[in-house]
Amino acid sequence: MLQDYLPIAILLILSTGLAFLIVGLGHLFGPKRPTERKLAPYESGMRPIGPGTRRLPVRFYLIAVLFILFDIEVIFFLPWAVTFRQLGLFGLIEMFIFILILLVGYVYAWKKGALEWD
Repeated sequence: MLQDYLPIAILLILSTGLAFLIVGLGHLFGPKRPTERKLAPYESGMRPIGPGTRRLPVRFYLIAVLFILFDIEVIFFLPWAVTFRQLGLFGLIEMFIFILILLVGYVYAWKKGALEWD
């Protein structure tokens, strides 16, 4: 039973090892001549105004998390669409319940103002 997973384990170990090897070689043989000018933030050839890193409002992160949440939930439509005929009426009702739960979450986020972009 576990023999079936051996090629996947080997592939995972080799790809992880190769990734670490490539990053390590880059740090080992890469150029290391940092200067004040090279470490300065670059803004389209203009002199930087203010610090190189700025704090972003939480709203950006909230919208990103909501997008990922609803995007991942929408992925469940594909397996349902593929097996729709075999599921019959039960599958249709279950998908309507799933869509209703998504809709409730979307309306809740909308009413809380999470989707407003000021």
